[in-house]
Amino acid sequence: MGDPESTPRPRLGLRDTSLLVMGGIVGSGIFMNPRVVARDAPSAAAIIAAWLLGGAVALAGGFVWAELAARRPGIGGQYGYLRDGVHPVAGFLYGWANLLVVQTGGMAAVAVTFARYTHAALAVPWSASITAAAAIAALTTINLLGVRAGGGVQSAFMIAKIAAIGGLVVCGLFLLAPAAGAAVAPTGAPSLRGFFAAMIAVMFAYGGWATATFVSGEVEDQARTLPRALLLGTGGVVVLYLAANAAYLHTLGVTGLAASEAPAVDVVSRVIGPAGAQVIAAVVAISALGFLSQGLLACPRVYYAMARDGLFFESFGRLAPRTGVPFLAIALQGVVTIVTAVSGTYEELLSWVVTVDFVSLSITAGTLFVFRARGGAEPSITTPGHPVTTLFFIATSLAVVLSTFVEHPGRSLLGWSIVAAGIPVYYLWRRASA
Repeated sequence: MGDPESTPRPRLGLRDTSLLVMGGIVGSGIFMNPRVVARDAPSAAAIIAAWLLGGAVALAGGFVWAELAARRPGIGGQYGYLRDGVHPVAGFLYGWANLLVVQTGGMAAVAVTFARYTHAALAVPWSASITAAAAIAALTTINLLGVRAGGGVQSAFMIAKIAAIGGLVVCGLFLLAPAAGAAVAPTGAPSLRGFFAAMIAVMFAYGGWATATFVSGEVEDQARTLPRALLLGTGGVVVLYLAANAAYLHTLGVTGLAASEAPAVDVVSRVIGPAGAQVIAAVVAISALGFLSQGLLACPRVYYAMARDGLFFESFGRLAPRTGVPFLAIALQGVVTIVTAVSGTYEELLSWVVTVDFVSLSITAGTLFVFRARGGAEPSITTPGHPVTTLFFIATSLAVVLSTFVEHPGRSLLGWSIVAAGIPVYYLWRRASA
């Protein structure tokens, strides 16, 4: 079973860790969400402003997490920051929400997205749910072989995604004529409510950079490597997203983007014809698979850290003797994700992600004030412009959460009901382990 006192060995360098950060952000959102943003904020200026604001929030978050990673190296990342900076119950609720709502729901949805696009490209005869389950099972198995194997697969997928988005940008900006004037014109002045409704889709597309801190204990020279990887990875995604949206707007215009069910397909199809649909289906499938690979690599480290703290089953804090990975935690994440993917509940779970995730991100950013007040050695990287940039991240994130409550009150309350149910579970667990 492995020695429960052992800890994972550092195996991930700067390149793999930077690509891990990017892989946690780039899923299928950049191929789907721009349509939602154009519909809610119907002008080119508002669309670009929304993606710029989202990028600024992601970069601010990347700076905050870089300093937190430098100040608090170790396994579990955000779980550890909440545990040590707020209270152990906050860390437990974060892990609870990840397992039942945020990470599992998001990965299940992405797995089914992968299956649907794979079937569209290859006309597979069996059901999409079987393909989704098989993809999760295969990636779970790869991650059980060790963090180097999982990290290598994740890096390969991320490089493929960068190349695919780069091809989309080249098609949209350099191989096609700009959209007609009528298509570029705004369909109406975007309201403040409409703009923040658009930000829900933007923030979801930018979310995920923090998951790389889950594997911080397996990063080589983590005090230097992880902060730099967070900044390189997040900055790289901002560039990719802005370039992709510039390509969409240049080719389709505002009204064309808002009306397009699959804007990436429309752009590429205009260059290479009907085969473009299959090309983009393959691209989205690869992108979704890469995101899924990253989640199955990173998220189980939270449950491992919880088990080491006595807040989860002790056996989940053990490492496999040969590979040095938390094998039971990885297997648990894989099984729960498969069950969620084939149950059909993933769509509702996905709608709760922003509400729950960005509140926990805001609270985690607040722990930077706590750790700075406690003093200690100056870290290798500090957050530029703190406290202004940190407060900007917190305020913008909470504004988007408020918008989510306004737009989806029932689902938001249900998501938080699941999180609140973890409070008595925490105290029961503490009592049982006392």
